[in-house]
Amino acid sequence: MDYLEFYRLKEHPFSNVVDNRFYFNSHQLANALIKLKYAIDSQRGLAVVVGDIGTGKTTLARRLLEDLDEGSYEATLLVVIHSSVSSDWLLKKLAMLLGTENVADDKIKILSQIHNRLMEINESGRKAVILIDEVQMLNSRDVMEEFRGLLNIELANGKLVNFIFFGLSEIDKVLALDEPLKQRVALKLNIKSFSEADTLEYIQHRLKVASSYGGIFTNKSIKAIYKYSDGTPRLINTICDNALLEGFLMKKNPIDEEIIETVAKDLGLLLT
Repeated sequence: MDYLEFYRLKEHPFSNVVDNRFYFNSHQLANALIKLKYAIDSQRGLAVVVGDIGTGKTTLARRLLEDLDEGSYEATLLVVIHSSVSSDWLLKKLAMLLGTENVADDKIKILSQIHNRLMEINESGRKAVILIDEVQMLNSRDVMEEFRGLLNIELANGKLVNFIFFGLSEIDKVLALDEPLKQRVALKLNIKSFSEADTLEYIQHRLKVASSYGGIFTNKSIKAIYKYSDGTPRLINTICDNALLEGFLMKKNPIDEEIIETVAKDLGLLLT
């Protein structure tokens, strides 16, 4: 027997792997999606989403991507995984993401290919959308200048390409590398951690998706989870997952505040 069987769960409810089945449509994220879709549909060009580590920026990005149907949008997601991205690499990657065939090696030719591809997308009645996660890693003036250049491509009804940047607070410094680009930000959203009420609903939602019969966590244990996670979704998942394992080993159901205290101590989350 493992904790899934012990707590009558069909799957792990608190994995930190992004899975849209477990997406929790909080009031904050629901409003964010509405605002981002407005920015895209009105072809504003550049929107920015800022949030601390673990607050759900990547989850929001993937949900937005899923919501943009192929019939109306040419949408794609780029996750930046290192800081040594050059402007040449970026342009080539963007051309590929937009569906450009036989991408050239020459920068001028790539820009021409991107322009032509954006025109094709526009003429097909769709909108080009590029979501970029971890933008704070693109700490290069040259890269920011390339984004500004692409945003200069427009028609009378708006920009031919819409960028949605997702990143940590350092993203402001990155945008400031090119002041004209910073001034082109049409929408900026700040994603905050959950409230205690949101934390309760979030935990209940994920348990429900995993087919829980309910009542696994006591009210006091949920208050403790909120205290040690400060409402950060990633930390909530980590604490809850460890608590389920600890509770199973101790054969405790429901999980009480004492188990959360033990897990928080093991994870180094005890408040000083």
